[in-house]
Amino acid sequence: MTTTRRLTTAQALILYLSQQFVARDGVEHRFFAGVWGIFGHGNVAGVGQALHEFADVMPYYQSRNEQAQVHAAVAYAKHKNRLSTFACTSSIGPGATNMVTGAALATINRIPVLLLPGDIFAERIQAPVLQQLESEHSQDVSVNDCFRPVSRYWDRISRPEQLIAALPEAMRVLTSPAETGAVTLSLPQDTQTEAYDYPSALFERRVWHIPRNRPDVTLLARAAQWIRESRAPLIIAGGGVHYSEAHAALRRLVDQTGIPICETQAGKGSLPYDHPLNLGAVGATGTPGANLIAREADLIIGVGTRYSDFTTASKTAFQHPEARFINVNVAEFDAHKLHALPLVGDARATLEELTAALSGYHVAEAYEALCREYNRAWDAEVSRIYHLEHEPLLSQGEVIGMVNTFSRPQDVVLCAAGSLPGDLHKLWRTRDPRGYHLEYGYSCMGYEIAGGLGVAMADPQREVYVMVGDGSFLMMNTEIVTMVQEGIKVTIIVLDNHGFSSIGSLSESVGSGGFGTEYRFRTATSRLDGPVLPINLAQNCASLGARVIEAHDRASFMAALEAARAHTGGPVCIVAEVDRNQRVGGYESWWDVAIAQVSNDPNVQQARAEYEAKKQKQRHYF
Repeated sequence: MTTTRRLTTAQALILYLSQQFVARDGVEHRFFAGVWGIFGHGNVAGVGQALHEFADVMPYYQSRNEQAQVHAAVAYAKHKNRLSTFACTSSIGPGATNMVTGAALATINRIPVLLLPGDIFAERIQAPVLQQLESEHSQDVSVNDCFRPVSRYWDRISRPEQLIAALPEAMRVLTSPAETGAVTLSLPQDTQTEAYDYPSALFERRVWHIPRNRPDVTLLARAAQWIRESRAPLIIAGGGVHYSEAHAALRRLVDQTGIPICETQAGKGSLPYDHPLNLGAVGATGTPGANLIAREADLIIGVGTRYSDFTTASKTAFQHPEARFINVNVAEFDAHKLHALPLVGDARATLEELTAALSGYHVAEAYEALCREYNRAWDAEVSRIYHLEHEPLLSQGEVIGMVNTFSRPQDVVLCAAGSLPGDLHKLWRTRDPRGYHLEYGYSCMGYEIAGGLGVAMADPQREVYVMVGDGSFLMMNTEIVTMVQEGIKVTIIVLDNHGFSSIGSLSESVGSGGFGTEYRFRTATSRLDGPVLPINLAQNCASLGARVIEAHDRASFMAALEAARAHTGGPVCIVAEVDRNQRVGGYESWWDVAIAQVSNDPNVQQARAEYEAKKQKQRHYF
């Protein structure tokens, strides 16, 4: 006889989540570390009540913004190599749609997170309820349908028993190395509170095995032959190196064959920066050595990369007329990109087998020597930027240098949007695989502080340095309050450049002169070209409960870092003004941003002419 437990839908949901585990290489991890939430009329009596009742098995964390709680969950899961994550609950209406941006970020970056937005009443008699979107074409539409295109799996639980089928499907997607992303279970507020006799077996401990799939042996042999035939092979290390924990396997392959590597934003730290065959960042934010080698490479071996336009420099990076691609990727979709030879499988397992198949192979001595020289030359350029001694204001590159030099190898730098990611990609000397955390699949402003919270929760033994510009800081800084509430230490470095410096630079490059990118008063010209706005970011941070230190030069900034390291029990904000016009340049790279085809402005006309010349270098690969 089947035993049952009479529970509400929400109670069954929370109890089920508390019993889900994952295992890889024989090591088990609890999959859900807890639930982030903000309660409203759409979830307080359902999921809220269930979390209150089952607080001993499922921790609840209070956030200040629904989008931010998803960012914190994503950062946690990313740092945990996708082996653990959070669920996030919201009320209906604006609370739910606030999470849509976070859902898009998770799915684009292939990071698992479970979203539990409240929804309108399933029984409908109350309609239209507060915050309901009405449709004259269907009564089965709510704002939660916005989650459909940005979720890997989406379901609306309109009856309690539907949970029995939906939950295993949600877990299948969340634990998939290839198909993971945001999973959304939309929960009508009445359904959350309805009771059902659930089979007790649903709440038994379950372990989901994370496989290390192997590639097809025939294709692996062909890949080894292609490598042996190549004269100038290059490895592009992407985020899959981290997620599969393939760092040692990658190093063995590089050391054995002499093939150089370069790194995407997600793959940075795949090898230590000082490995002599690590050419550093590649693509639109790449180093000269990486981009010069990429330009002439006759074989590109992508490992765990999805080949974004920044990585390929908008399809201009690889110019060898007979360039071929081998892609190692757990996702078949990504493995086939650029008409590559697809090695569909786990990065670590595939690299181990490829290394064995390449026994006795090594690149030419001259090619390896050239790559080593590029590594040394770039290190010298980084040192120059680190010690620029720019006056009267610090440069952004100098600030990066001071933080990098002061931090320990195991510490984490975190960023997401603006001009900082490009500079960090080039300049940060990564010494530990977990030491560099960039969200650049979505490049989402506002991720930084919430993301720093997530990483600090994932790995409390590491110091976390969040680097954020004033534009992104002003968009979402509320999780400083959560850090204060939880006593979580994060050092937040706020760089004040009076606006959107990154897009200001881009605006100048397309001929628009930085229009609309500085924080200035409106004048009689009707333009925003007056004095700089008197925004006091230090007071802003202090009002949220953080310890605040202002820095104005190298000496005070280094002293601030020392004070921040000594501080315990909550967040520290270091606020420093930097020169928005002192930028780290581009190196042998380009990014396609379409420019107006017709304009009366000579700056735009010139930019368009240069754009059309660059477009000639774009190519398809067959």
